[in-house]
Amino acid sequence: MTTEFDMSGKVAMVTGASSGFGAHFAKLLSARGAKVVVAARRVDRLDSLVEEIKSSGGEAVAVAMDVTDPNSIERAFDQGEAAFGTITVVANNAGVADIRSALKVDEASWDRMMDTNLKGVWIVAQQAAKRMIAAGVGGAIVNTASILGLRVAFGQSSYCTSKAAVVQLTKSLAIEWASKGIRVNALCPGYFLTEMTEAAFASPDSKAYLNSSPARRAGEMDEISGPFLLLASDAGSYLHGIALPVDGGQSIGNM
Repeated sequence: MTTEFDMSGKVAMVTGASSGFGAHFAKLLSARGAKVVVAARRVDRLDSLVEEIKSSGGEAVAVAMDVTDPNSIERAFDQGEAAFGTITVVANNAGVADIRSALKVDEASWDRMMDTNLKGVWIVAQQAAKRMIAAGVGGAIVNTASILGLRVAFGQSSYCTSKAAVVQLTKSLAIEWASKGIRVNALCPGYFLTEMTEAAFASPDSKAYLNSSPARRAGEMDEISGPFLLLASDAGSYLHGIALPVDGGQSIGNM
């Protein structure tokens, strides 16, 4: 993967980089040669990540970004560009989860889900594309969707809706921006053990579900590395608008 997924000379931004997939993607991009801008609401949570990347010989800078605030997004891009130049790879990863029945989803929780998981993805992608086009360069945007954007699970109506919308948004942007040299694709992870899923995975029901899935287990973080790098790197230069499940067969099994 070192040669096929070479990211040397690229400047990457990772949103939601303080934990989980975001932190993993940031380290992965750096290890392949990219300069990395790591973004999250709380910069203090990014300090150890930046130090880890630097101690491994990489280059990274932390910026504050609240994806529900367009001004915060614009400032983060300004700071990233000031540090490393035009951002040409975006891991559009920030997101939230909310497990509750549809009758218990109030307007505030619905809005929080859509503002973060959908509107935030749109504004980050739009900001990245505007800057790439202005600089006369192409790039790659990888939106983190979910297998629950491809099918549904009980008690997650707002989350499933937000991620399904991300898949459709990805396809729409891919059509519009392909001629500009900008590839937009979606990664659709299944069940991986992250900070967001740790509590849910501890329940007996979750363990029983995972044992009944085709792979009979959750994903290991390294198992999403290759699929992510395929979409983010020039190895995926002919991929536009795909929604790639990485789920151990969960999306074709029982939910």
